Amino acid sequence: MKIVIVGAGGRLGAALMREYRDRFDLNGFNRAQLDLGHAEELREKLSPLDFGILINAAAFTNVDLCEKEREQAFRINAEAPGILAEICRDKKAKLIHFSTDYVFDGEKREPYLESDPANPISIYGESKRAGEENVLAVQDRHLVVRVSWVFGPDRPSFIDAVIKRARTEEQVDAIADKFATPTYTKDIAEMLPRFFDLDLVGGILHFANAGECSWQEYAQHALNCCHKLGVPLKARKVAPLKLSNMKNFIAHRPIYSVLSIAKYAAIASAPPRSWRDAVADYVNLSYLII
Repeated sequence: MKIVIVGAGGRLGAALMREYRDRFDLNGFNRAQLDLGHAEELREKLSPLDFGILINAAAFTNVDLCEKEREQAFRINAEAPGILAEICRDKKAKLIHFSTDYVFDGEKREPYLESDPANPISIYGESKRAGEENVLAVQDRHLVVRVSWVFGPDRPSFIDAVIKRARTEEQVDAIADKFATPTYTKDIAEMLPRFFDLDLVGGILHFANAGECSWQEYAQHALNCCHKLGVPLKARKVAPLKLSNMKNFIAHRPIYSVLSIAKYAAIASAPPRSWRDAVADYVNLSYLII
């Protein structure tokens, strides 16, 4: 199977490139090679290629900067996915487009279903929701996969920032009243091929590791894993912060954006592993001192 990955230099895209390079006929584009902000460049570079699956792992993900650069956010997160969907339709190929839990307002207090109405509260969330709509309006075989709090070894994420601080500071802190679920890029890469079948109807699918947590719980578990492995850290505890006290935040963030993985579990006949196991695996892979 021939696959194109857009966003091959990002945290998720790089993981997909690594996991798939020996299994599929793969072609990847990083930001320097393909600018999602230029519609004609997308058509010029992708239309001549032969492929059956296009995976869009690229996005304008700086939530606060999106508030300042609305037009660019919509070009990359909304207009470009629609163009990718059209290119795939014309080739009779399938688009797998990644989206986000930020399409929800966070008012719900139980995991969001794929069928729950989206109500984004930031420009980032609005642009990503528009991208979903643009993709699914082109063809129903296309698939939108919503993920949350993505981490992995290819680019530093929240976990790595916390561990880096804990190496030099005796106390670190993290938000205690915002909840979602971490999602390991390795697990995304492992689950995705079951949806490569061109005959499968698409739509929206939620995927995250099982369970839910706050940023504080997430950070504390990462530090606990490090201490268990003997990674030298100064900090042992993660102090709580309130989301309302984060004055440097420009964009509104959903307080609760846990994604229901019931649909995926039914398709796969098993849920993903827990976020705690996934984080422990990542810490062991990235920070174990041999």
